[in-house]
Amino acid sequence: MTPEAFIQQKASAAIQAIYNTEVAQSSLQVAVTRKEFEGDYTLVTFPLLKITRQAPDATGNAIGQWLVDNVPEIAAFNSVKGFLNLSFSPVYWNESLQEIASNEDFGRLPATGRRIMVEFSSPNTNKPLHLGHIRNNLLGDSVSRLLKACGNEVIKSTIVNDRGVHICKSMYAWEKCFNGATPESTGKKGDHLVGDCYVAYAKMEKEHPEIIDEVHRMLVDWEAGDPHVRELWSMMNGWVYKGFDETYAALGISFDQVDHESETYLLGKELVQKGLREGVFEKEADGSVWCDLTADGLDRKLVLRGDGTSVYITQDLGTAERRFNTYKLDSHVYVVGNEQDYHFQVLKLILKKLGFAWADQIYHLSYGMVELPEGKMKSREGTVVDADDLIESMYLEAKKTSEESGKLEDLSAEEKDKLYHIIGLGALKYFIIKVDPRKTMLFNPKESIDFNGNTGPFIQYTHARICSILRKATVAFGPESIQADAQPSAKEIRLAKLLGLYPAKVAEAGAALSPAVIANYAYELAKEFNQYYHDTPILREADEAVLKYRLELIRVLARTLRSAMALLGIELPERM
Repeated sequence: MTPEAFIQQKASAAIQAIYNTEVAQSSLQVAVTRKEFEGDYTLVTFPLLKITRQAPDATGNAIGQWLVDNVPEIAAFNSVKGFLNLSFSPVYWNESLQEIASNEDFGRLPATGRRIMVEFSSPNTNKPLHLGHIRNNLLGDSVSRLLKACGNEVIKSTIVNDRGVHICKSMYAWEKCFNGATPESTGKKGDHLVGDCYVAYAKMEKEHPEIIDEVHRMLVDWEAGDPHVRELWSMMNGWVYKGFDETYAALGISFDQVDHESETYLLGKELVQKGLREGVFEKEADGSVWCDLTADGLDRKLVLRGDGTSVYITQDLGTAERRFNTYKLDSHVYVVGNEQDYHFQVLKLILKKLGFAWADQIYHLSYGMVELPEGKMKSREGTVVDADDLIESMYLEAKKTSEESGKLEDLSAEEKDKLYHIIGLGALKYFIIKVDPRKTMLFNPKESIDFNGNTGPFIQYTHARICSILRKATVAFGPESIQADAQPSAKEIRLAKLLGLYPAKVAEAGAALSPAVIANYAYELAKEFNQYYHDTPILREADEAVLKYRLELIRVLARTLRSAMALLGIELPERM
């Protein structure tokens, strides 16, 4: 039971006893006490005055006194102008901690019956994944984990943008400049080779702008099913898919549903025809089809080119309809950068005009770009941080830092290698996820691997430290070690308070679609433990009952850190 629910229950009993009136527990307003007042949680008494027929302070004093006299978990109170501030006794924190310790699923919220699809990654098959894609993937994966922890059924999906002008550009460059090069002949990952083609095309077009017409003809031929163009397209996309799979595996990313634009764009074309029949769209003399959104404060939006080829929004329309119809979704979250804000505003509005009631269940999780100290990345100019290179550099940085510590001599080479991957990936994920999704962020690899401060390795090291203490323990302990009459220190109460906040933090993060809430909660918990560890003897404690209490407290803390960081897709090692 949460602290808020506990106070609601006991305050309801107090009102019944004092004023002989039943009050629904859910109607009572309870919040964490503001820092400038003494207390743990505050009951708002203003709404009760019509029942008590007393002044605010008199009402607060009456209820507070009853609670202190009748509820051993309440130690003290003070009433300030309609706000009853309540302080819990050690009994409450011990009971709360024992309840947490006994619940292995602590932090997982009750099932909602809602089915939510989260689309993320959605790469183009004309380049490898880069740092910007990493932020997208890590956000999408952790948001999916969060929504599942909040009791929802979650479907992780991606749509591979495997057709279109941008794909044809890489194909065109390969035919003109790469002399039949393959991943095998070059020794390059397939997605990297195709990315080189895309960069090469940009240079070609700069010198010969007219070649864009040939690229557009290639797209028309692709949609017409031209065998040569289709064969080239299939070969190069196959290279990219294999490369993507390797990068996803390195990041620990997977999907429940994978769509391809080449399979869904025709669905969008069907909707365009429906929209033309219903007057939602209008056709121009050149054959192009548009949706006029000027009356809604937006522009006219192209949904089909004059040559009959589709655009991004065409396939998005068709894919959305198929997903809602197939999966009976309650909500659909698109994890896409903020440069596409207008696109999703238009998508939602067009779907509404086409008569789809579920259009309001579409949500665009708009996140800020990742920038480097030297500025923005540009794929066509080849000025990106490649995802594979970044993952490898994080591994090497973790290896260097760990070897300098000199604490892993007794581990095998295989165990060390696994540990370096865990630390490097944890550093990368945490550094990106700890920033609120909506903010633009500056990525600094060296700062992310620091074992001190608000970093993944700091939290990983804290967990390893706790595991080391628990391994050295010579007494048995468990939830029963938390006795109601124990006298925890102020720091132990602080830890119990923080642990008790975990379900509320999960709910807050899920509602905001912000894994950063969990990242910063985990950091606060780790930081608080380290202060406790510095000031409190644990294994040297002579009183066995106190020793068992402290061991169980930190066991639960380690478990909560693992649970919280797992929501971010981060593993916590037992040794570092």
